[in-house]
Amino acid sequence: MHKRSTAPTALFALDGSNLPFLFPADVAAALAVLVDIDQDHAVTDFADAGVRPRLPDVEILITGWGCPLITPSVLDTLPRLRAILHTGGTVKKLLTPEVWERGIAVSTAAAANALPVAEYTLGMILLLGKDVFAAREDFRTSRTFAPQAPGADIGNAGRRVGIIGASRTGRRVIELLRPFDFDVLLHDPYVGAAEAEALGVRAASLEELLAASSLVSVHAPATAETHHLLDAARLALLPDGAALINTARGSLVDTDALVKELVTGRIRAVLDVTEPEPLPADSALYRLPNVFLTPHIAGSMGNELRRLGLTAVREVERLLAGRPLAHRVEHAQLARTA
Repeated sequence: MHKRSTAPTALFALDGSNLPFLFPADVAAALAVLVDIDQDHAVTDFADAGVRPRLPDVEILITGWGCPLITPSVLDTLPRLRAILHTGGTVKKLLTPEVWERGIAVSTAAAANALPVAEYTLGMILLLGKDVFAAREDFRTSRTFAPQAPGADIGNAGRRVGIIGASRTGRRVIELLRPFDFDVLLHDPYVGAAEAEALGVRAASLEELLAASSLVSVHAPATAETHHLLDAARLALLPDGAALINTARGSLVDTDALVKELVTGRIRAVLDVTEPEPLPADSALYRLPNVFLTPHIAGSMGNELRRLGLTAVREVERLLAGRPLAHRVEHAQLARTA
């Protein structure tokens, strides 16, 4: 394939160390056919003297982790800019309202990034249902084979799972759970009973979900309304032996309240995100046996990053063909999305 004769000028605005992972050879080649872009250079400072002469011709910005804030003054240096295609998830801390006011299209790879988060969540749900983490610790200590009692609450047959948030990730988790024998509840203030039924789950209030579910997974966005959504009173609703999975944002859970519950041994937790992040070195969450703590790895890593770059390439194809962007972000959506 040959590059279009009138290929628009594009520019990477992200941490350049991520380029080989977001745009490996095949993805980079697909992008090069569509736009005129320096494959080896990424901008992290729009005020850089070596960058500024190139900005007036840029029509497409491909952004990612490490991109500086795109302010009105930055936009003034990009008079031909018509699209910002983000290879990460949220653009909340990247863009100012003027981007939309100037009619610039915005797209994000949040849907692609939701896939590995949902896969991580599914794996944890299945393992927690079998109480794998506790069994491993017991086996390491006793080194004797002691089968579970027949009446023990072990297994995933008919287990009730609560999903907090019908986000991209939350919906993908629901989809992945369908082949299994789970009873799934969903809490999302923007999803009614009919839509929940169409998703194959049952809508519930947050309090009902917490009190009725043995496994609860958090997939709501971080907003002012969801800050410490799971506080001491709501965490106390979880049944004894229940487990909480958080792959969303640490701010959704009151860490102090969670630690108090976990120290008693009454509940369990799988935490890929925390507040603060990282935790202080003396945090009890590092050493509690009923906590499985990972360093924010549920999202795209390694070979999964290729999907994020490919998402941007597909959006460029749509843009140049005059078709609607598949993952367009409207400013009005930001208040209730990640």
